[in-house]
Amino acid sequence: MATVARSAPRPGTSRFARREAMEGLLYISPFLLGFLVFTAYPMIASFYLSFTKYNIITAPTWIGLENYQEAFFQDAQFWTSLQRTLFFALLNVTLGVAGSLGAALLLSKSYPGTTTFRTFFFLPSITPIIASALLWVWIFQPTIGVLNYLLSLVGIEGPAWLQSGSWAIPSVTIISLWGAIGGSRMIIFLAALQSVPQEMYEAAEIDGAGALRKFWHITLPLISPTMFFNVVLTIIGSLSVFSLAYIATNGGPNYATYFYVYHLFKNAFEFSRMGYAAAMAWVFFLIVLVLTAIQFKLSNRWVFYAGGEANEGANDDQ
Repeated sequence: MATVARSAPRPGTSRFARREAMEGLLYISPFLLGFLVFTAYPMIASFYLSFTKYNIITAPTWIGLENYQEAFFQDAQFWTSLQRTLFFALLNVTLGVAGSLGAALLLSKSYPGTTTFRTFFFLPSITPIIASALLWVWIFQPTIGVLNYLLSLVGIEGPAWLQSGSWAIPSVTIISLWGAIGGSRMIIFLAALQSVPQEMYEAAEIDGAGALRKFWHITLPLISPTMFFNVVLTIIGSLSVFSLAYIATNGGPNYATYFYVYHLFKNAFEFSRMGYAAAMAWVFFLIVLVLTAIQFKLSNRWVFYAGGEANEGANDDQ
């Protein structure tokens, strides 16, 4: 035993540490290679290009901060497209998270046919976004669409939906919610709801708590980390909206759905202004970064981690 102990490499020695480090690097080398080639290098290149005038055909020309100055002070669509995107994100996050939570609450109960309903709710989320958009373009048709036909049966004259400047963003939001409410976000909420200890509900019922009080004081605090996770991802996804506007409305009518990423896409691939598009991408990255940091800061006031210590805000409330 003593011989074996002396001959075995001891953790902490330089030779053992180097070997362990080499093995670790070898195991993660596929990820590191992919990250350096497909993430780190494009980010560094786009940051450099954001200070240049570049149209792919000719070599980049250094112009300093001109792209950023144009975005902030000369490009009228920069601010208006950003405002439209924020408005869409507000609608999509509020209705999407609330709708997913509501669907998860309904499907968390054990009723006959619950599994079938869960499947039906999840099906729209696996439909390709192009197919969903084209389907809803037909549904929203003002003259031959099925939605306005159904509204006419109850005496309501439907709007022009995607052809209306006032209804275009709500219509795009409906398309987005159709595939998102019952998707992965609902599944995550469903898993969180099923992890809430039933003993807490039983104790609350003994104390005379109703359904609303149990939801507010037990369910909501215990699923708050899941809520926070879904809110962060939904905000980032909503700010990146592009496909729906590109397929369903092409940014119209009259720029009503001309979102920020769509404006970036137009500059990059239709106007061949890669340098300006790179500057827009970095501004967008900073906006998302700041909004995410604010959410993490505010989460201290309402997110409760049941398996560990209560957060700072929860302690303040107690």
